[in-house]
Amino acid sequence: MWTLGFLIFLSLVLGIGAWLFFIWSVKSGQYDDIEGPKHRMLDDDDEDTAHR
Repeated sequence: MWTLGFLIFLSLVLGIGAWLFFIWSVKSGQYDDIEGPKHRMLDDDDEDTAHR
């Protein structure tokens, strides 16, 4: 029976940890610009490195 209690406790701790990590990533701006990287990879800002 203690195994079931331990697994419930472990799942709650891992779930709260994942939730806190998600909240931290939102507050640090990880999801601010989700469209930018796919457009930024098409821009050719450095023309000097393309001719090497």
